[in-house]
Amino acid sequence: MLKQILIFVLLALGGLKCAVAQEVLTLEKALNIAFEHSPSLIQSKLRLEQSQLNLKAQEASLKSQFSLDVSPFNYTRNNQYDNINSKWYANETMSSNASFGIQQPIKWTDGTISLVNDFSWQDASNKTYGGKNTSFNHNLSLRLNQPLFTYNRTKMQLQELQYALENTKISYALQQLNIEKNVTSQFYNVYQAQQDLNAARDEYANQKQNYDIIKNKVEAGLVAKEELFQAEVNLLTSESSVYSKEISFENTKDNFKLLLGMGLDENVMVLPNTGIVSVDINSNNAVKYALDQRMEIRQKQITLEQDVFNIIRTKAENEFKGNITARVGLDALGGKVKNMYDNPTDNEQVGITLTIPIFDWGAKKARVKSSELAMESDEIDLEEQKKQITLDVRQICRNLPTLVRQIEIKKKNIDNAERTYEINLEKYRNGNLTGMELQQYQSQLTTAKQDYTNAIISYKLELLNLKIQTLWDFESNQSYLPVNLLK
Repeated sequence: MLKQILIFVLLALGGLKCAVAQEVLTLEKALNIAFEHSPSLIQSKLRLEQSQLNLKAQEASLKSQFSLDVSPFNYTRNNQYDNINSKWYANETMSSNASFGIQQPIKWTDGTISLVNDFSWQDASNKTYGGKNTSFNHNLSLRLNQPLFTYNRTKMQLQELQYALENTKISYALQQLNIEKNVTSQFYNVYQAQQDLNAARDEYANQKQNYDIIKNKVEAGLVAKEELFQAEVNLLTSESSVYSKEISFENTKDNFKLLLGMGLDENVMVLPNTGIVSVDINSNNAVKYALDQRMEIRQKQITLEQDVFNIIRTKAENEFKGNITARVGLDALGGKVKNMYDNPTDNEQVGITLTIPIFDWGAKKARVKSSELAMESDEIDLEEQKKQITLDVRQICRNLPTLVRQIEIKKKNIDNAERTYEINLEKYRNGNLTGMELQQYQSQLTTAKQDYTNAIISYKLELLNLKIQTLWDFESNQSYLPVNLLK
């Protein structure tokens, strides 16, 4: 581990060909940058806030609503013909009115109760007949409107918005998981390209050393000149490989910076934790965690709840239903304000309206059946989703021990390849091995290093995949949820 950190520091100080200071990124730091700047995650967060505001607005609409309508002044003048007296006459009217209302929706019955207070003034005159009338009117009424024999639309709309908010929270959490998966994958891609470049540079240094040895031997007449030609080819090939790996490294870093939302001109280097922590995983527990916590399952369950609402709404398209309205009020009228309450009038009104469907040629029955079939299909999707989750988790649990074993094998391969290369390098120096044969051992060493890096990356990514599949962090042995879905 210390050796790898030293290599990374040297790479940061030496750089490739760029003098710009490098920013060293750990995986945790890279994830924090992505969570803050990722455009897709920002959009998902905006949708979450929008759903929260929609639910807040709906809850606010269930509280008492106050309204005030004021018409300060109205003036009208009409000319009309009197058929009895055979003459035209003109009416002039001036008026003003105000209405104050309090409306209270009843969540549990889907009804509405309201208190309305109307006050108006009117001054009417007829210039032809010389008549004039001034009146003040005050009307105070309590009104009730209550649907009958139908579903509660207010409660259903509120519940749908609650489901929409929960669904948006889940989508936001899944987007975070997707960002974490992509960033981790790209992070290790950069690390892999970085390691490939280091291996290519090591190989170039070895080839340069070998070339110098052969050159000295050729000049001393100890080996044939053809060996120098082969050593030169090996050196040029190694140099070309370094250049190719540098390009691949820079391209991989650009893709990584784009994913994080960083500027493409920034120079970065990754510093991963390549330590392997042995994790004891029980397959049955992992499956249980996944089935209990996977958010996709909850999304399917929300879809089923919405299917129930669709069936209820479809059945109500042509249903027997009713509505009851009731009104009680006090009406006061007078020519002056002070005497308008001398003889107030009581007003009462009660009415029931029924809607009775007769015949719709089977349209309602067909629509309801279609909605029920859609729900049945979603139920099958839910069960298949559970099966697929169980299958995926079991496969990951089987793969992890194999990947750990592969890391041990690859590490052993590096040790063997290094010893083999050192032995044959000595033979090469003594003239008992050709440059082409030594190149094969050098390639074996480079391949062994790359395989070891790939094995570590595969294990890290598979362990992350298990965490995402089960929403359980087996390294810390605790539940893993990107957001609190209960808020």
